[in-house]
Amino acid sequence: MPYIHIQVTDEGVTNAQKQSLIKGATQLMVDVLGKNPQTTFVVIDEISTDNWGIGFEQVTAIRQRPS
Repeated sequence: MPYIHIQVTDEGVTNAQKQSLIKGATQLMVDVLGKNPQTTFVVIDEISTDNWGIGFEQVTAIRQRPS
């Protein structure tokens, strides 16, 4: 019974994209490990960019910088 936990920032991930992540992650478990998709659980957490850091900075601050 695989449990897959996906964390992404909450920057407009659509329901269609989430569905693709669920399908793709489940299919990967089927293809690589031969797992039953009916007992494969996928959870997607959307994390505020204020709560996600890279290096010493919040992702919010990084995203606000001019490119």
